[in-house]
Amino acid sequence: MKSSSGTQAMEIDRFRGQLITADNADYDTARAIWNGAVDRRPRLIARCSGSADVASAVFFARAHDLEIAVRGGGHNVAGTAVCDDGIVIDLSTMRSVSVDPTSRTAVVQGGALWGDVDHETQAYGLATTGGIVGHTGVAGLTLGGGMGWLMRKHGLTVDNLLAAEVVNADGSIVRASADEHPDLFWALRGGGGNFGVVTSFRFALHPLGPTMVAGPVFWAAEDTIEVLRFYRDFVAGAPDELGTVVRLGTVPPFPGISEDLHFRPAIAVASCYAGDVEEGERALRDLRRFAAPLVDLVEPKPYVAHQRAIDETVPHGWHYYWKATSLTGLSDAVIAVVADHAYAASSPRSYAVMFHMGGAVSRIPHAATAYAGRDVAHNIVIEGVWLPQESDEHATAETAWARGFLDALEPHRKGVYVNFLDSDDDTSRVREAYGDRIFRRLAKVKAKYDPDNAFHHNKNIPPG
Repeated sequence: MKSSSGTQAMEIDRFRGQLITADNADYDTARAIWNGAVDRRPRLIARCSGSADVASAVFFARAHDLEIAVRGGGHNVAGTAVCDDGIVIDLSTMRSVSVDPTSRTAVVQGGALWGDVDHETQAYGLATTGGIVGHTGVAGLTLGGGMGWLMRKHGLTVDNLLAAEVVNADGSIVRASADEHPDLFWALRGGGGNFGVVTSFRFALHPLGPTMVAGPVFWAAEDTIEVLRFYRDFVAGAPDELGTVVRLGTVPPFPGISEDLHFRPAIAVASCYAGDVEEGERALRDLRRFAAPLVDLVEPKPYVAHQRAIDETVPHGWHYYWKATSLTGLSDAVIAVVADHAYAASSPRSYAVMFHMGGAVSRIPHAATAYAGRDVAHNIVIEGVWLPQESDEHATAETAWARGFLDALEPHRKGVYVNFLDSDDDTSRVREAYGDRIFRRLAKVKAKYDPDNAFHHNKNIPPG
């Protein structure tokens, strides 16, 4: 096959999609991913039209001993969706979502975004646990575990995964489920992209919305300790329907927020109640009345609107650097560290986010999936953010802030969520994400399905 510019490109037998090389006009656009700090130049981008193209691309890569990167939504902060001097197996045009309202299931292609899923499933009053940003890729989020607003009610994304179609390292196409290749199915539910290219997912769906009570409440940064102590007690007795995320940084320029508050240091508790509107308003009453909020944006709204509410605050092309850890709880000591470090970033766009876990997530048997963090209370991700045109000094300052914040949390850490690991996190942190027992089990599955570690441009689990 020839590249779309008409110049001779590397040929892939039985490939019907688009091949993009450095001489294509759209090469730079095609290699760009969400994190603009990642600048890699693959030899070839194979933009696939379906599973057969993916299989052909895998055959080709193995035959030519090429580094392989797999792109779904291209949203992982570490930039694993693109590699230098290798092949990117690009699923970004494979975004079909097919909903069966009778069985309450959806089949989703591997290049789809969560906004695609929400758009289709909410047409039937259904949803499944997805990311909190609409342009997050389905594949990457799912394979790492899948945290979102609905997880306390309906479990993680992997807990709603019923089956997957996978192109293996030898180019074969298999179906993984509880009944077919169950070892692979177990590993896919949390083990990341180590075991093959997932070309489609089948998810369980749940009745939801279309209207629910959701939105953030902001308080001044100087109230952080009091807010977090109240929040600790508030979520301890929260119903499963209530999902909450704490954001510490500055007030984003959201519609409905006075300009004089924009970029003011603040703590926010954002909520989403996966149930009756009146019940949701009662569940959030005490939170909304606590102290003196700067602004309260909680209201009944469509689920799809809430899911995409923060999309513009984390756009493609900005530069991102993350550090993260899981926490067993919000002790006074943890709260003190968070309050002391959260607002010390140089950039007004940098922030930290804490996800409240528990609920249905904690009730799934620990051995049921490869996701390991079912006994943690909160996950925190520290996100350094700066603009592409800003100097290297900005990058240095934001990365130093994130690292220092994580170091200060060292006495309180318990594991880490693999999807939050940044590019410079080494193998020791990947093992930390799973613990020794799950890591060893994953290594055995890896040895069976990818013994040569062809899929290693990821949070890698070597075959063992």
